[in-house]
Amino acid sequence: MNLNKVDIDWDKLGFDAVETRSMFIATCSIDGEWTGGSLMPYGKIELSPAAGVLNYGQGVFEGTKAFHTSKDNIVLFRIDRNAKRMAWSTKRMCIPQMDPDFFIQAVMETVKDNLDYVPPYGKGSMYIRPIVWGTAPALGVRAVAEYTFIVFVSPVGSYFKGGVKPLNLKVETNYHRAAPRGIGNAKAIGNYSASLYPLTMAKKEGFDEVIYLDSVDGERVEELGSANLFICKDGIIKTPKLSGSILDGVTRDSVCRIASDILGIQVEETDIYLRDMLEADEVFCTGTAVIVTPVGRITYEGQVHEFAHGGIGPITNKCKETLTALQRQEINDPFGWLHSVIKKG
Repeated sequence: MNLNKVDIDWDKLGFDAVETRSMFIATCSIDGEWTGGSLMPYGKIELSPAAGVLNYGQGVFEGTKAFHTSKDNIVLFRIDRNAKRMAWSTKRMCIPQMDPDFFIQAVMETVKDNLDYVPPYGKGSMYIRPIVWGTAPALGVRAVAEYTFIVFVSPVGSYFKGGVKPLNLKVETNYHRAAPRGIGNAKAIGNYSASLYPLTMAKKEGFDEVIYLDSVDGERVEELGSANLFICKDGIIKTPKLSGSILDGVTRDSVCRIASDILGIQVEETDIYLRDMLEADEVFCTGTAVIVTPVGRITYEGQVHEFAHGGIGPITNKCKETLTALQRQEINDPFGWLHSVIKKG
């Protein structure tokens, strides 16, 4: 296949949707199975004003990436884990459970048809958005009769404006992202709409994102609106344990494995109290979009706390560099996480 690139200024890529050649689309009835589907030109879709997703938020999505590597290959990163999470999320939201093999095949077809939109090695990545909605009309509150699955892609650069830099965060004390036994651990669209208002208010105050606390007593750290959180103290990495309201992030799990198995750093998945975070040596966040991003400052009740002198700490930097090198095939992949789309080297 031709790996020539489209005419895009790769050095100016942000994190915005760029129109590509095609997207994958399939439909399924509530009592059916996900089969078939096909590529179609990238473009708008039609929905009934009574569609389940528009009226009752019945929808889930995933986020993963394709990379043009140092060996001139095109690879997907841990796509099997995204597929398993999509299966869990669809079941939780009363959507026909997505078969992991069907999910992976749909992603592969979409990426292959848009190979020339994968940024060159070192210039970014292709963000892949599989999403499934309840598209049949419904007036009463119920799981609707039909669902639409779409996979679209976009070349992207850094998630945060101005490139990768230590984040300035705010601890949110007035709002919660999710509650235990709710849908916080599913990749549901409603989880993100709930975080928009606190995020908008925080950005007006000059912050990049907000940190949410647990909804039981407000003493434990959970995650950001768009990423998982880690702290480092005395050479030990800690991240909030999966409590039912925290998303089981693919990058979160990857960093835990890399730190423990490659870097030899002790990793603990545990309760992290607010005071633990504010007294940490380093703080960083992880996600498919943000990768590994250092946190420079956190404001809580008007008081600013600085980490790693407002820069990137040594442990954060090791995790970031190792993960990025693995994704780009600059180092050996000991876990078998890379899934080849096109293999040359």
